[in-house]
Amino acid sequence: MKTQFLKSLPTLCIIMIASSVVAQLPDPGFEIDGTTAMVITDPQNDFLSPKGATWGVVGESVVQNNTVANIETLFKLAEEHGIPVFISPHYYYEHDHTWKFEGALEKVMHDIHMFDRGDQLSLDGFEGSGADWLEPYKKYMDKDFVTVVGPHKVFGPEQNDLSLQLRKQRVDKVILAGMSGNLCVEAHLRELLEDGFEISVVGDATASAIVPGYNGDTAAQTNFRFLASHVYTTEELKNELNK
Repeated sequence: MKTQFLKSLPTLCIIMIASSVVAQLPDPGFEIDGTTAMVITDPQNDFLSPKGATWGVVGESVVQNNTVANIETLFKLAEEHGIPVFISPHYYYEHDHTWKFEGALEKVMHDIHMFDRGDQLSLDGFEGSGADWLEPYKKYMDKDFVTVVGPHKVFGPEQNDLSLQLRKQRVDKVILAGMSGNLCVEAHLRELLEDGFEISVVGDATASAIVPGYNGDTAAQTNFRFLASHVYTTEELKNELNK
Protein backbone atom coordinates (compact mmCIF):
# COMPACT_ATOMS: atom_id res chain seq x y z
CA MET A 1 0.00 0.00 0.00
CA LYS A 2 2.82 2.37 0.95
CA THR A 3 4.66 1.48 -2.26
CA GLN A 4 1.58 2.23 -4.38
CA PHE A 5 1.19 5.60 -2.65
CA LEU A 6 4.84 6.49 -3.29
CA LYS A 7 4.50 5.52 -6.95
CA SER A 8 1.45 7.76 -7.34
CA LEU A 9 3.04 10.71 -5.53
CA PRO A 10 4.70 12.27 -8.63
CA THR A 11 1.39 12.19 -10.50
CA LEU A 12 -0.40 13.80 -7.58
CA CYS A 13 2.25 16.53 -7.41
CA ILE A 14 1.86 17.26 -11.13
CA ILE A 15 -1.92 17.50 -10.78
CA MET A 16 -1.59 19.83 -7.78
CA ILE A 17 0.91 22.06 -9.58
CA ALA A 18 -1.25 22.19 -12.73
CA SER A 19 -4.33 23.04 -10.67
CA SER A 20 -2.42 25.80 -8.93
CA VAL A 21 -1.26 27.28 -12.25
CA VAL A 22 -4.81 27.27 -13.68
CA ALA A 23 -6.16 28.83 -10.48
CA GLN A 24 -3.59 31.58 -10.87
CA LEU A 25 -4.06 32.12 -14.60
CA PRO A 26 -2.80 35.66 -15.06
CA ASP A 27 -4.74 38.49 -16.65
CA PRO A 28 -2.02 40.62 -18.25
CA GLY A 29 -4.45 43.47 -18.96
CA PHE A 30 -4.82 45.66 -22.03
CA GLU A 31 -4.12 49.38 -22.30
CA ILE A 32 -6.06 51.18 -25.02
CA ASP A 33 -3.96 53.86 -26.71
CA GLY A 34 -3.40 55.53 -30.07
CA THR A 35 -2.10 52.30 -31.62
CA THR A 36 -5.33 50.40 -30.90
CA ALA A 37 -7.93 49.32 -33.46
CA MET A 38 -11.03 47.13 -33.40
CA VAL A 39 -11.33 44.11 -35.68
CA ILE A 40 -14.81 42.67 -36.26
CA THR A 41 -15.18 39.41 -38.15
CA ASP A 42 -18.22 38.43 -40.20
CA PRO A 43 -20.89 40.94 -39.04
CA GLN A 44 -23.14 39.43 -41.70
CA ASN A 45 -26.71 38.20 -42.08
CA ASP A 46 -25.87 34.51 -42.34
CA PHE A 47 -24.53 34.59 -38.79
CA LEU A 48 -26.55 37.29 -37.06
CA SER A 49 -30.00 37.42 -38.67
CA PRO A 50 -32.79 35.02 -37.67
CA LYS A 51 -33.16 34.51 -41.43
CA GLY A 52 -29.47 33.65 -41.81
CA ALA A 53 -28.22 30.27 -42.96
CA THR A 54 -26.66 29.35 -39.59
CA TRP A 55 -29.27 30.75 -37.20
CA GLY A 56 -30.45 27.29 -36.26
CA VAL A 57 -27.11 26.52 -34.63
CA VAL A 58 -25.77 29.95 -33.60
CA GLY A 59 -29.02 31.69 -32.67
CA GLU A 60 -29.09 30.41 -29.09
CA SER A 61 -25.61 31.77 -28.41
CA VAL A 62 -26.29 35.06 -30.24
CA VAL A 63 -29.34 35.67 -28.06
CA GLN A 64 -27.66 34.58 -24.81
CA ASN A 65 -24.67 36.85 -25.39
CA ASN A 66 -26.73 39.78 -26.73
CA THR A 67 -24.25 39.69 -29.58
CA VAL A 68 -26.12 41.80 -32.13
CA ALA A 69 -26.54 44.78 -29.79
CA ASN A 70 -23.06 44.39 -28.34
CA ILE A 71 -21.40 44.54 -31.74
CA GLU A 72 -23.35 47.70 -32.54
CA THR A 73 -22.17 49.17 -29.24
CA LEU A 74 -18.59 48.51 -30.39
CA PHE A 75 -19.21 50.49 -33.58
CA LYS A 76 -20.64 53.35 -31.52
CA LEU A 77 -17.75 53.33 -29.05
CA ALA A 78 -15.20 53.25 -31.84
CA GLU A 79 -16.79 56.25 -33.55
CA GLU A 80 -17.09 58.20 -30.30
CA HIS A 81 -13.50 57.55 -29.23
CA GLY A 82 -11.71 57.75 -32.56
CA ILE A 83 -10.79 54.06 -32.74
CA PRO A 84 -10.44 52.67 -36.28
CA VAL A 85 -12.48 49.57 -37.10
CA PHE A 86 -11.39 46.89 -39.55
CA ILE A 87 -13.98 44.46 -40.88
CA SER A 88 -12.77 41.01 -41.96
CA PRO A 89 -15.71 39.55 -43.92
CA HIS A 90 -16.36 36.07 -45.24
CA TYR A 91 -17.40 35.65 -48.89
CA TYR A 92 -17.62 32.64 -51.16
CA TYR A 93 -17.62 33.28 -54.91
CA GLU A 94 -18.63 30.82 -57.61
CA HIS A 95 -15.05 29.62 -58.10
CA ASP A 96 -14.79 28.76 -54.39
CA HIS A 97 -17.41 26.07 -54.92
CA THR A 98 -15.02 24.15 -57.18
CA TRP A 99 -12.63 23.30 -54.30
CA LYS A 100 -11.64 19.63 -54.32
CA PHE A 101 -11.65 19.11 -50.54
CA GLU A 102 -13.08 20.77 -47.43
CA GLY A 103 -12.92 20.54 -43.66
CA ALA A 104 -16.07 19.64 -41.75
CA LEU A 105 -17.38 23.18 -41.24
CA GLU A 106 -16.22 24.32 -44.68
CA LYS A 107 -18.39 21.57 -46.17
CA VAL A 108 -21.37 22.71 -44.13
CA MET A 109 -20.88 26.34 -45.16
CA HIS A 110 -20.59 25.44 -48.83
CA ASP A 111 -23.56 23.06 -48.71
CA ILE A 112 -25.87 25.70 -47.22
CA HIS A 113 -24.49 28.40 -49.57
CA MET A 114 -23.37 30.55 -46.67
CA PHE A 115 -21.87 33.95 -47.59
CA ASP A 116 -22.40 33.27 -51.30
CA ARG A 117 -21.69 35.96 -53.85
CA GLY A 118 -21.76 35.41 -57.56
CA ASP A 119 -18.72 37.40 -58.60
CA GLN A 120 -16.01 39.30 -56.73
CA LEU A 121 -16.36 42.20 -59.18
CA SER A 122 -20.13 42.52 -58.87
CA LEU A 123 -22.61 43.46 -56.16
CA ASP A 124 -25.54 41.95 -58.02
CA GLY A 125 -27.71 40.17 -55.49
CA PHE A 126 -25.60 41.31 -52.55
CA GLU A 127 -28.18 43.61 -50.95
CA GLY A 128 -30.11 41.65 -48.34
CA SER A 129 -28.27 38.40 -49.02
CA GLY A 130 -26.65 36.22 -46.38
CA ALA A 131 -23.29 37.81 -47.25
CA ASP A 132 -24.63 41.34 -46.70
CA TRP A 133 -24.04 43.27 -43.48
CA LEU A 134 -26.63 43.00 -40.75
CA GLU A 135 -28.98 45.94 -41.24
CA PRO A 136 -28.16 47.86 -38.00
CA TYR A 137 -24.47 47.94 -38.96
CA LYS A 138 -24.87 49.34 -42.46
CA LYS A 139 -24.91 52.94 -41.31
CA TYR A 140 -21.32 52.56 -40.09
CA MET A 141 -19.78 50.74 -43.04
CA ASP A 142 -19.24 53.74 -45.31
CA LYS A 143 -17.84 55.98 -42.59
CA ASP A 144 -14.19 57.00 -42.55
CA PHE A 145 -13.33 55.12 -39.38
CA VAL A 146 -14.30 51.73 -40.92
CA THR A 147 -12.08 49.77 -43.32
CA VAL A 148 -13.39 46.60 -44.97
CA VAL A 149 -10.47 44.34 -45.85
CA GLY A 150 -10.46 41.48 -48.33
CA PRO A 151 -12.48 38.37 -47.46
CA HIS A 152 -11.03 35.49 -45.49
CA LYS A 153 -11.76 32.15 -47.06
CA VAL A 154 -11.64 29.54 -44.32
CA PHE A 155 -11.47 30.90 -40.76
CA GLY A 156 -8.32 32.98 -40.23
CA PRO A 157 -6.91 36.11 -41.91
CA GLU A 158 -3.90 34.37 -43.45
CA GLN A 159 -5.32 34.76 -46.97
CA ASN A 160 -6.56 38.36 -46.73
CA ASP A 161 -4.92 41.75 -46.21
CA LEU A 162 -5.95 42.38 -42.60
CA SER A 163 -2.46 42.40 -41.08
CA LEU A 164 -1.17 44.60 -43.90
CA GLN A 165 -3.94 47.14 -43.43
CA LEU A 166 -3.40 47.20 -39.66
CA ARG A 167 0.36 47.65 -39.99
CA LYS A 168 -0.05 50.41 -42.59
CA GLN A 169 -2.11 52.33 -40.02
CA ARG A 170 0.57 51.71 -37.34
CA VAL A 171 -1.79 49.54 -35.33
CA ASP A 172 -0.10 47.41 -32.65
CA LYS A 173 -3.10 46.48 -30.50
CA VAL A 174 -6.42 44.93 -31.48
CA ILE A 175 -9.79 44.70 -29.73
CA LEU A 176 -11.33 41.66 -31.40
CA ALA A 177 -15.00 40.64 -31.73
CA GLY A 178 -17.49 39.21 -34.20
CA MET A 179 -18.59 35.83 -35.51
CA SER A 180 -18.20 33.09 -34.91
CA GLY A 181 -16.31 32.74 -31.66
CA ASN A 182 -14.68 29.32 -31.85
CA LEU A 183 -13.98 29.53 -35.59
CA CYS A 184 -13.24 32.86 -37.28
CA VAL A 185 -12.73 34.95 -34.13
CA GLU A 186 -10.41 32.42 -32.52
CA ALA A 187 -8.56 31.86 -35.81
CA HIS A 188 -8.05 35.63 -36.16
CA LEU A 189 -6.90 35.79 -32.54
CA ARG A 190 -4.27 33.12 -33.04
CA GLU A 191 -2.94 34.49 -36.32
CA LEU A 192 -2.79 38.12 -35.13
CA LEU A 193 -0.94 36.98 -32.01
CA GLU A 194 1.58 35.16 -34.23
CA ASP A 195 1.91 38.36 -36.29
CA GLY A 196 2.98 40.26 -33.17
CA PHE A 197 -0.20 42.16 -32.28
CA GLU A 198 -1.39 42.55 -28.68
CA ILE A 199 -4.95 41.29 -28.54
CA SER A 200 -7.99 41.65 -26.32
CA VAL A 201 -11.37 40.08 -27.05
CA VAL A 202 -14.88 41.31 -26.25
CA GLY A 203 -16.31 37.97 -25.21
CA ASP A 204 -20.00 38.86 -25.31
CA ALA A 205 -19.67 40.52 -28.73
CA THR A 206 -19.15 37.04 -30.18
CA ALA A 207 -21.26 33.89 -30.36
CA SER A 208 -20.78 30.33 -31.59
CA ALA A 209 -22.64 27.24 -32.73
CA ILE A 210 -24.24 25.05 -30.08
CA VAL A 211 -25.12 21.56 -31.28
CA PRO A 212 -25.79 18.28 -29.44
CA GLY A 213 -22.65 17.35 -27.53
CA TYR A 214 -20.69 20.45 -28.56
CA ASN A 215 -20.84 24.00 -27.22
CA GLY A 216 -18.73 26.24 -29.41
CA ASP A 217 -19.27 29.29 -27.21
CA THR A 218 -17.86 27.55 -24.14
CA ALA A 219 -14.85 26.44 -26.17
CA ALA A 220 -14.32 29.93 -27.55
CA GLN A 221 -14.59 31.74 -24.21
CA THR A 222 -12.11 29.30 -22.67
CA ASN A 223 -9.55 29.85 -25.40
CA PHE A 224 -10.05 33.62 -25.41
CA ARG A 225 -9.07 33.60 -21.75
CA PHE A 226 -6.06 31.37 -22.38
CA LEU A 227 -4.76 33.36 -25.36
CA ALA A 228 -5.72 37.04 -25.14
CA SER A 229 -4.16 39.72 -22.94
CA HIS A 230 -7.63 40.48 -21.61
CA VAL A 231 -11.25 39.45 -22.22
CA TYR A 232 -13.71 42.33 -21.88
CA THR A 233 -17.43 42.37 -21.58
CA THR A 234 -19.02 45.07 -23.72
CA GLU A 235 -20.02 46.97 -20.61
CA GLU A 236 -16.52 46.76 -19.16
CA LEU A 237 -15.03 48.11 -22.39
CA LYS A 238 -17.60 50.91 -22.45
CA ASN A 239 -16.70 51.89 -18.89
CA GLU A 240 -12.99 51.74 -19.70
CA LEU A 241 -13.34 54.05 -22.69
CA ASN A 242 -15.65 56.48 -20.88
CA LYS A 243 -13.33 57.04 -17.92
